[in-house]
Amino acid sequence: MEINYLGENLLPGQLGQFFIVLSFGAALLSFIGYLCATIYKDESSATWKKIGRISFWVNSAAVIGIGSTLYYIIYNHLFEYHYAFAHSSTKLPVYYIISSFWEGQEGSFWLWMFWQAMLGGILVFKAKSWESSVMTTVMLCQLVLASMLLGIEVLGERVGSSPFILLRDAMEGPVFSRPDYLKMIVDGRGLNPLLQNYWMTIHPPTLFLGFASMIVPFAYAFAGLWQRRYSEWIKAVMPWALFAVMILGAGIIMGSFWAYEALNFGGFWAWDPVENASIIPWFTLIAAVHVLIAYKSSGHSYFTAALLVMISFVLVIYASFLTRSGILGETSVHSFTDLGMFWQLVLFNLIFFGLMIWALVARWKELPITKKDEETYSREFWLFIGSMVLLVACVQIIASTSIPVFNAVFGTKVAPPADPIAHYNKWQVPFAVVIAILSALAQFMKFKKTNIKTFYRSIISSVIVAAVVTAIVLYVTGVYTNFMYILLTFAAVFSIIANAKVLGDAFKGKWRLAGSAVAHIGFALLLIGALVAAATERVISKNSSGVIAVEGFDEVETPGDNLFMYINEPIQMGDYTITYVGDSVKGVDVYYKVNYVRKDEDGNVKERFQLTPRAQQNPDMGLVGTPSTRHYLTKDIYTIVTAAPKIEALLEEGTHEDHEGHSPYEGYEEPATYEVNIGDTLRYRSGYIIVKEVNRNATIQNIPVADSDIAVGMTLEVYANDDKQYTAEPIYLIKDGRVYDFGKDVTEEGLKFRFTNIKPDENILELMVYQRPPEERKWIVMKAIEFPYINFFWAGTIIMTIGFIMSIVRRNKEVK
Repeated sequence: MEINYLGENLLPGQLGQFFIVLSFGAALLSFIGYLCATIYKDESSATWKKIGRISFWVNSAAVIGIGSTLYYIIYNHLFEYHYAFAHSSTKLPVYYIISSFWEGQEGSFWLWMFWQAMLGGILVFKAKSWESSVMTTVMLCQLVLASMLLGIEVLGERVGSSPFILLRDAMEGPVFSRPDYLKMIVDGRGLNPLLQNYWMTIHPPTLFLGFASMIVPFAYAFAGLWQRRYSEWIKAVMPWALFAVMILGAGIIMGSFWAYEALNFGGFWAWDPVENASIIPWFTLIAAVHVLIAYKSSGHSYFTAALLVMISFVLVIYASFLTRSGILGETSVHSFTDLGMFWQLVLFNLIFFGLMIWALVARWKELPITKKDEETYSREFWLFIGSMVLLVACVQIIASTSIPVFNAVFGTKVAPPADPIAHYNKWQVPFAVVIAILSALAQFMKFKKTNIKTFYRSIISSVIVAAVVTAIVLYVTGVYTNFMYILLTFAAVFSIIANAKVLGDAFKGKWRLAGSAVAHIGFALLLIGALVAAATERVISKNSSGVIAVEGFDEVETPGDNLFMYINEPIQMGDYTITYVGDSVKGVDVYYKVNYVRKDEDGNVKERFQLTPRAQQNPDMGLVGTPSTRHYLTKDIYTIVTAAPKIEALLEEGTHEDHEGHSPYEGYEEPATYEVNIGDTLRYRSGYIIVKEVNRNATIQNIPVADSDIAVGMTLEVYANDDKQYTAEPIYLIKDGRVYDFGKDVTEEGLKFRFTNIKPDENILELMVYQRPPEERKWIVMKAIEFPYINFFWAGTIIMTIGFIMSIVRRNKEVK
């Protein structure tokens, strides 16, 4: 029997599904239009191009329609839709609701489609003679992405997963047998606590803009081979390739910021398979840019340039397969789960991998080849060598990351690295050394041929300076116990000095290479920052007993790296005296207040600050902590709560609403009555109160005070032990011969005040103070880590991005 469900808002979902089908159909028609416009060289070409262009704009409008409808559903908490129920809740603030938009696979696919539509709009206006051939590839990708959202069955096989599926169609349970089941759905599951960070509102959009932009270099390279315009595409693709490198790099770095600020492993890069999947295509496209530059100068390495440009986007699709197919479910902490699209993702990979292979094989004999050998002492030769080293580094990362894929394909049971950070560092640090040194050597060379004497003179002087600077850096940072770390520091310093020389020439008017020099300097600083922070980070919350008296704690944390703290009991931690002074509740989060005080030998306070790490209790993940960090120029102090009492109790404690029929003083101790005057100080359990002044012109909301009435306020200042200050003004009112008093609360301190009497003859004011009774002693377990010189890492990323922007501007001028 069909059930007539009550309260469901079905129109948004029907409209959203219509937009999905429209986007798929328009992408298909646009692909066909641009394909025919490229193939046919007669009068019909213009007509086909017009069809392709109009269909593209319809697709773009449909993509915007999908996003708008989905956001409406999430923002208005329409939990009859599975996507809204699974990824959001009524407790989330608006900026986290935006994050929940792309937490799921469907939302992230839409984000990819959206950026690809925006980039396609630029190509329609800017690509000119390349429009038809380039947009053919772009719209083919848009067609595949649109299919990922269809959520239909074809011949018994599921095609895509729609974000507009209803909750009752996605889940099973007796509740859905009730027409009014929505009354039982109190709230959604909410956003993963680890994603409730401001970086997650900007990191995914930037990362997916980077993924989407990778299609453009692929499309130009494929179009150049397809149409036999072998050399023309090189100049046109450079600004796009640099843009993709910059944006994808920025997205990856934002992920590092998020990991550093939100995750509790205490770092910025963990070599997680999902992290690796995003960095591999970035590395290969960087290699491609350098080979393209070498080809423009010498005519060598055309095949390698075309291969690297196209394989970069193929690797983006492979990354999407790794993170979305569910194959990394046991090896990655933040991959998506399988939505039944395993083979659809495989097909996505095969389509573009097949296009790349076809273009390279079919045009193999026609590819430009320069018979003249490259000069060993030429910049283009070493650009090529550096690119090959970067490519080999990527092969190592791919091989280790793809172990679950190999196991699935070949039926093997190879175990992934037990310690990923140690495993990848062992391989990647030597590669980083070679790449940093090559980025320095290339700056002393000229294109085509270099004066050998000048080259060696510059090298020797720079090596001597780099050795001296390296020694200073090692002495200051203390990183001199590991030979590879010493070598990497030297390589990075050498790269900075060599590129600084080029930058110095730029200030003399030679700006052509300034962008690459700035980018290389940023990369070298990034290496130094990552190296020093990783090598010198130290846990400062050492626990000499090695025991934390919390059940199961040693199964998830190292007890010796954590401190057990009772509220208001100071503990010495290195140079700091730390005190857990309380907590506050905001939404589903509890913020734990930890005071840090550093004194000199004479006991004078040199520094005082408070960190507020937060945590929330997740039904599936338990206590999820988010660190709070104190930033200095030369270090960061990172603090996270690793264990605490059940947070539900604190959440209840944080909300004290008066209910009908209950006294407003219920739950408070018997009040203390004081006879006070201005300037008096009263002690309470967690601080003190000062009677500041008497306000003879007090006003009371919604109660008019006549001239014959008397309304007097007593201004109180409350000073808590956690250095917080509060103000309250209880009011004493005589109106129409009757006496009233209006109390005021300081809920953060569990205080209520009543101004109950005035004795003018004795110059005395009467104040009643209510306090909540002391609860069972509160406690937390916390870990603190010091990251020396981490700002080198962040500064390097910013400088590197600036260098990419400068290079993009230069290459755009070349195209024009």
